Amino acid sequence: MKILVVGSGGREHAIIKKLKESRHKPEIYSSPGGGGGKKDSAAFDVKATDVEKMVKLAKDEKIDLVCVTPDDPLVLGMVDELDKAGIRAFGPSKNAARIEGSKSFAKELMKNNNIPTASFEVFSDFDKAIDYIKRENKFPVVIKADGLALGKGVVIPENFEDARKALEEIMLDKKFGKSGNTVVIEEFLQGPEISVLCFTDGKTIKPMVSSMDHKRAEDNDKGLNTGGMGTIAPNPFYTKELERECFQNIFIPTVKAMSEMGNPFKGVLYFGLMSTSSGVKVIEYNCRFGDPEAQVCLPLLEGDLVDIMNSCIDGTLDECPVSIKPGASSCVILASGGYPVKYEKGKLIEGLDEAERMEGINIFHAGTKLEDGKFYTDGGRVLGVGAVGENLSDSLDKAYRAVEKISFDKMFFRHDIGLKALKED
Repeated sequence: MKILVVGSGGREHAIIKKLKESRHKPEIYSSPGGGGGKKDSAAFDVKATDVEKMVKLAKDEKIDLVCVTPDDPLVLGMVDELDKAGIRAFGPSKNAARIEGSKSFAKELMKNNNIPTASFEVFSDFDKAIDYIKRENKFPVVIKADGLALGKGVVIPENFEDARKALEEIMLDKKFGKSGNTVVIEEFLQGPEISVLCFTDGKTIKPMVSSMDHKRAEDNDKGLNTGGMGTIAPNPFYTKELERECFQNIFIPTVKAMSEMGNPFKGVLYFGLMSTSSGVKVIEYNCRFGDPEAQVCLPLLEGDLVDIMNSCIDGTLDECPVSIKPGASSCVILASGGYPVKYEKGKLIEGLDEAERMEGINIFHAGTKLEDGKFYTDGGRVLGVGAVGENLSDSLDKAYRAVEKISFDKMFFRHDIGLKALKED
């Protein structure tokens, strides 16, 4: 069996590692691959967003299964085009991927199906958006670019002037291009954040372990928003009672609504949740594995990922075993100095072999380049240092001990990943 993983980050590397554990012993290919893809698969140089060339690559290499993981190619309809070419593809269709590709689509879906979320309004006119914020006069407020924005299209202004500036950058200056033509303005919610990634075939839902992301660049949740500086699993705030609430009020209604609209969602549906004083509410949907959530969820996944992916495609997920291993998992992101704004590339990474030899450690390559047998930095988030342990404390201790072995010029990381979870636990 030949499997092609589309993408090049830490999430894709985590998927490649998990696929290699399959009883099917597949040959793994990746494109564009990145450092992790080149290390653990046969890598090609087709861009993840080049739908036509990716379909051609899958045909030429006689690929049996394509796993489309990043949001961009899913929203562009890569799965649809692969289907037309007779190639099995894991991931939602273009219409189903709108659940992430358009914030306004997702919010209307929730509103029309009584799925709990923050109150909101949608605007395509800058002056009307300004008038609304002035009239409501509630801060902080959440402003979201409607389309994809590399995980950075959400701003939380504390006052009117900051809100005006954010709207100008998004809607007038086109900071996120066409993604900012429309904005969603939401009420600000408070409470612990919870991420739950679920496999679904459009009917059945089988969740992976819950997780907790750390978005801010600096310790104590200071600094700019990032794509994620670390994760832990399971999330101690996600109790059995909350799980029942989520299934009844969020998971089942979402999947049912998508199917009833004629857009059955097949693949991984990511629920970004917040546990508020008035119940669990949806902050956002993603149409794929989270990053770096995949790096902690997949090591704790009990089940053959190849079989799970095939069952999602075939509509037989109800017959496929999916469960969670005991223990805990964590991932600490090592980033380039200056991230998430401006940073340098091409720094030699040292200590990888020593760190990987440590018990229970998984190194996920997020932004690296392999040249002459050596790895160099090639992105803002460079590596994810993952560890599985008996409990969260054990997992984090292992991860941070492995972090100490790795170095590159201007490397930085958060020292408090999982601290809130440890206190709750």
